[in-house]
Amino acid sequence: MGDVWLVRHGETEWSASGRHTSHTDLPLTDAGEEAARSLAPRLAEESFALVLSSPLGRARRTAELAGFASPEVDDDLHEWDYGDYEGVTTEEIRERVPDWTVWSRPCPGGETAADVTARLDRVVARCRSVDGDALLFGHGHSLRALAARWLGLEVSEGRLLKLDTGTVSTLGHEHEYAVVLRWNA
Repeated sequence: MGDVWLVRHGETEWSASGRHTSHTDLPLTDAGEEAARSLAPRLAEESFALVLSSPLGRARRTAELAGFASPEVDDDLHEWDYGDYEGVTTEEIRERVPDWTVWSRPCPGGETAADVTARLDRVVARCRSVDGDALLFGHGHSLRALAARWLGLEVSEGRLLKLDTGTVSTLGHEHEYAVVLRWNA
């Protein structure tokens, strides 16, 4: 079992404006494409036994620009399904539901925390089963939730891990403990 490298896709128009983006498959902005390209030299220095991507174009394009043109697509890496809140900002949601967060309140018509836990636990198990490091291209909320599950925490604890677009984070071990080795780099 090796480390797990997490890459959040480059910027899109909606990620830049804070709109929840799950199934809406927006392209990367020019800045998002440049950020993805800038990851290539750092990732080229590593060797990965497993390279996975969300099925969404923004994650697959980030993988391509970062030097991984043919990652294995894993539907379990899809972004959290925001349901009726797709394309809406947190501020707009809070006009109707003042204390809402994706971490603590369900998204009408979307996924529950239990749904997200089940699919991300499958990804974690898959990463732990390979002999070597894994590289995952995905999304803000789902990668934060995945990191929480790696650490043995509830997905809601992902709220403590801000994750910017076009960044690399690494999960691993120190002795017998699952840890965050690098975050938002």
